[in-house]
Amino acid sequence: MAEARCGLWARPFCGQLRAADAGRRVELAGWVRRRRDLGGIIFVDLRDREGWVQVLFPEEPLKSQAASLSHEDVVRVVGTVRPRPADMVNRELPTGEIEVLAEELEVLSTAHVPPFVVEDQVNASEELRLRYRYLDLRRPEMTRGLLLRDRITFAIRQYFHEMGFVEVETPILTRSTPEGARDFLVPSRLSRGAFYALPQSPQLFKQLLQVAGLGRYVQIARCFRDEDLRADRQPEFTQIDVEASFVQEEDIYTLIEGLFARIFPLVGIHPPERFPRLAWSEAMERFGSDRPDTRFGLELVELGAVSATCSFEPLQRAAAQGRVKGLVVPGGAAFSRKQLDELSEAVKPFGAPGLLWFRKTAEGYASPAKRALGEEGVAAFLAAAGAGEGDLLVAVGGPPKVVFAALGALRLQLARQLGLLPAHRHDFLWVTDFPLLEWDEETRRYYACHHPFTSPHPSDLERLESDPASVRARAYDVVMDGVELGGGSIRIHDPELQRRVFSVLGIGEEEARRKFGFLLEAFRYGAPPHGGIALGLDRLVMLMAGRESIRDVIAFPKTTAGNCLLTDAPNTVDEAQLAELHLRLT
Repeated sequence: MAEARCGLWARPFCGQLRAADAGRRVELAGWVRRRRDLGGIIFVDLRDREGWVQVLFPEEPLKSQAASLSHEDVVRVVGTVRPRPADMVNRELPTGEIEVLAEELEVLSTAHVPPFVVEDQVNASEELRLRYRYLDLRRPEMTRGLLLRDRITFAIRQYFHEMGFVEVETPILTRSTPEGARDFLVPSRLSRGAFYALPQSPQLFKQLLQVAGLGRYVQIARCFRDEDLRADRQPEFTQIDVEASFVQEEDIYTLIEGLFARIFPLVGIHPPERFPRLAWSEAMERFGSDRPDTRFGLELVELGAVSATCSFEPLQRAAAQGRVKGLVVPGGAAFSRKQLDELSEAVKPFGAPGLLWFRKTAEGYASPAKRALGEEGVAAFLAAAGAGEGDLLVAVGGPPKVVFAALGALRLQLARQLGLLPAHRHDFLWVTDFPLLEWDEETRRYYACHHPFTSPHPSDLERLESDPASVRARAYDVVMDGVELGGGSIRIHDPELQRRVFSVLGIGEEEARRKFGFLLEAFRYGAPPHGGIALGLDRLVMLMAGRESIRDVIAFPKTTAGNCLLTDAPNTVDEAQLAELHLRLT
């Protein structure tokens, strides 16, 4: 029996056969990709997750059996691997040097005509593909993404094991601690009127594991956030969750740089040994983003001083009450009026009323504000930005958040439009020194930029109560090609400092005890200094696979509306289930 089991698991995949297997008798199982009748011989391309191989059926009765096969039928074949004739070798196919001469054929399952062709070049809509996701995943392009994800995850676990980390599973059913995105709530049947929450991250538990003395923790963790979706965001996602005791920022940087040096070469990308560091304030001033793409120029320029002294009242007001910044587009003076109007429309979703542009061509100076500024005024703006003849200067004024968001997005749009994104270059960097807190005008209170357990920068502690907005966090994000791969921080381990931060956030002692009492209690019994990071595995694999959406590297993703088209979730439940949970819909 043991030999039979070994034989089964030793069976090769169709796509694994190579020239070295010539003469080998094999048993294969898979799906019929294509059937061809050529000169009295039936050829069948047999596909599995590793690829496909050509199988020949030259003689009866196998030839008649094979002639009745349809696309996606499931079959078992026994045969002998042999070299293809020299003029039939397909160098572009991994199995293209060999073929299998069939000796046995068994049809295991017949298939209906699929709703779309199971090939990489598919014309089906994404909705149809998600509805029949099991068929979509048979396509080699999709299969490769999942196989790559497996290789990456295995390498990650190997790396952290070698570095002395212990993998620990933390609870999925936990308590709600709403600080940031919305929780998914799970009603309790046994505790009437009470709810669990699905974890947005294992943050509190991984900190408790440091208090427990585990020292180095890692988890490939499932997390849940009830938030609006987009191409790189899902309601449930996977993160590489890391926490360690007795560490400083540099220790985390070194750890993650070592991890990337291990996994990125799997796809032919070789990160630098050490990543550049960029303070958050500099990243915003230069790129308008805290996850800047540094592979191209188009950096933001400061226009506050020239705006404050100009004769155009809207810019004067923007400089006095907020910020005025711009960016120079080399050769952009040739843009048509339609193109300029499109750029102006592009910044409006970020709260900007539009943008001003300035240019100098052989015909002279031009700008929508030229009547107010005059030629000298237009020239002053171009000179302040370092723009030359033939260049275009675009400017946005207003509240800092609006200006940075608008120009940061416009910068990326222009880079794509002008073909400035290099195809085979990848930039990695650390963004550091984030603000600890952010003021919200609507609620009139401060919020934690990361989470309330992030440690303030020691040199800023004296301003925690007097000038909270100026306090930097010991927080850091790792960025690749303008995409945030993950973020973390050094945590607060001193109960008194944690109380001060809660106080600035408007969280009183009673509320803190109610929400986080178990963590604060744990800190009383000897909490080590600790810190960590969480990396988005879905996003990481997406970039390594060269895909545009994380849905392409997740087996069963949701739509942008949060629906699973395959299982029709979320769906309604009957009244009896609701009654058992003491719930009623209104």
